[in-house]
Amino acid sequence: MGTIIKREFILEGLGCANCASKMEANCKRIDGVVDANINFISKNLVIQFQSEDKILIIIDEIKKIVKRIEPDVVLIPKTANTFKHEEKGHNHSHNQVEVGNSRKKIIAFSIGVVLFTIAVIFKLDYWVEFSLFLTSYLLIGGGVLLIAVKNILRGQVFDENFLMALATVGAFSIGEFPEGVGVMLFYRVGEFFQDVAVNKSRKSISALMDIRPDYANKKFEDKIMKVDPDEVHIGDIIIVKPGEKVPLDGIVIEGRSLIDTAALTGESVPRQIKSGEEILAGCINKNGLLTIEVKKEFGESTLAKILDLVQNASSKKAPTENFVTKFARYYTPIVVISATALAIIPPLLIPGATFSEWIYRALVFLVVSCPCALVISIPLGFFGGIGGASKNGILVKGGNYLEALNSVEVVVFDKTGTLTKGVFEVTEINEENEISKEELLEYTAYVESYSNHPIATSILKAYGKDINKDDIRGVEEVAGKGIRAKVKGKFVLAGNSKLMDSEKIAYNKAENVGTVIYVAIDNKYAGSIIISDEIKEDSIRAIASLKSMGVKKIVMLTGDNKDIAINIGRILGVDEVYSELLPHEKVEKLEMLQKEKSTKGKIVFVGDGINDAPVLARADVGIAMGGVGSDAAIEAADIVIMTDEPSKIAKAIVIAKKTKRIVMQNIIFALSVKIAILVLAVFGISTMWEAVFGDVGVALIAVLNSMRAMKVEN
Repeated sequence: MGTIIKREFILEGLGCANCASKMEANCKRIDGVVDANINFISKNLVIQFQSEDKILIIIDEIKKIVKRIEPDVVLIPKTANTFKHEEKGHNHSHNQVEVGNSRKKIIAFSIGVVLFTIAVIFKLDYWVEFSLFLTSYLLIGGGVLLIAVKNILRGQVFDENFLMALATVGAFSIGEFPEGVGVMLFYRVGEFFQDVAVNKSRKSISALMDIRPDYANKKFEDKIMKVDPDEVHIGDIIIVKPGEKVPLDGIVIEGRSLIDTAALTGESVPRQIKSGEEILAGCINKNGLLTIEVKKEFGESTLAKILDLVQNASSKKAPTENFVTKFARYYTPIVVISATALAIIPPLLIPGATFSEWIYRALVFLVVSCPCALVISIPLGFFGGIGGASKNGILVKGGNYLEALNSVEVVVFDKTGTLTKGVFEVTEINEENEISKEELLEYTAYVESYSNHPIATSILKAYGKDINKDDIRGVEEVAGKGIRAKVKGKFVLAGNSKLMDSEKIAYNKAENVGTVIYVAIDNKYAGSIIISDEIKEDSIRAIASLKSMGVKKIVMLTGDNKDIAINIGRILGVDEVYSELLPHEKVEKLEMLQKEKSTKGKIVFVGDGINDAPVLARADVGIAMGGVGSDAAIEAADIVIMTDEPSKIAKAIVIAKKTKRIVMQNIIFALSVKIAILVLAVFGISTMWEAVFGDVGVALIAVLNSMRAMKVEN
């Protein structure tokens, strides 16, 4: 199989979620298409092709499908800039036409409402009344009728317009004029509010993602020009003024400032930056003027990757979403067939039953048969959850991973850099035989001053004073054991237990909690210095909160030595510790743990990503820590935590559970209301008014409920 080619389009004017899922299903069936995905919220269509040669034919085919399902939708190929200018409206004249059209629609609608009110209030002659109702019906619902007729001619039955038209025309045919007009009126108003709600949620979610910088101040010789971030290249110099977004990744060459990294990491506290340091696109410069040399093109920057991940997050649909799409496909035809049966069978079988009465009940069925509430609100819920998570510096690459976090049974952590800082520090100094802690550290620092081993560096850092090299003589490294040298006239040995044994020095063996350096001065034991990798402040809290959420088992994997690993595991409170592992053995351990969990349970692996890519890819959900940095981790992981805090994993699970709860509320609410109305309709209790509420009202409430997924409490 060759490489897969991806093309993206914007579906300008896409308004109906149900139509979107029909388009998606039809595009998937085209010959040569590997996969098709429509994101209703960002109006994005992503098509994957097998080969170059068929692309144009396929795109033509897609255009036909879109035209057939929603004639007003325009297919625009997506370029880097479409994303930016999308919201701003395409051109002025197009917008003027829109405004003109909507003004006409509003006037017609208002006249319709006035005529309807007159007909309802006053007792008028039958024909006058009929003509008033008919005129108001055409003014209010004419648009719906037109679309319905067009759709039937194109073989598109079972959409909302067709069902509403059928139901209200049916009401007219059995003499229920006020009901026919009233229901259409209620439907149009409900649709309007539903559109407003969907657009509002689209905008709020887009605003969460609106971290794309609009421009860059590029320096040309002595003047500064505003250009598009895409027009800046590696090595160019850009200026970022206070209050502006940093448009590209680079290195600060002049200036110092506080920067706000909330858009990337969800971190609310600004941090200091000065010349010589790296800076990432998407940060906001708070107070100083910064001059930056660009190190990456915009498309390669961390920010562009984040935007891309979040934009495409909804292409990986959660199982619940897939279920709802399938359900919608069968639900409408089944209800429509039942409605037909309801209109015809009872009047023929039940003595004294009239056709008009049963047709009315069947019409109620039709109105409730549209699955729009579910089709819109569920993707919105997941997308809101993903948006809310990204606001907190947690990037979730798809609704499926967000849903998977609901059934986490095992969490596996890598140790170094994930639970610990990966930085060695002197944690203990044990002095013996009339020597002070300061002196012991000083002699050791002098001996280690010629080594560049991480352990030597940590001792020098702890000593923190300048070293006079004239005080050191005859430094000699003893391979695999340590160092000997003459410091200020004294003979000093510093190294591991093997060094003490070989020099026949009696020493007290330290309880191994880290790396131990034993020190002897003039062949007499002087004490030990213990160096260990520091545990992150956040790790203990992270593990406690995961346990309180019901995660059954927490495991730590590390390449580090056994004693250190067991000690750290005990402090953190993890259930199992596996130490001295090579990268491929980590994968084997993960596979072993996968066999132990229940079939529905999920296993999560958390690593800092440099050498963890194979394990991240193998787990049900791979989480990479400290995503600002390791590209390999961002690629391999399913969820990326932009900061170095393990407690964000618990936060991600909280967001996932909340999202799932909201989605389930919407499904249960929408279905139970619809089923109740259907049952009551059979007994002639519910009227068409309730049915319209069951369609538009329920959708509106579900959309508003979905919006809650974006709000993430701290």
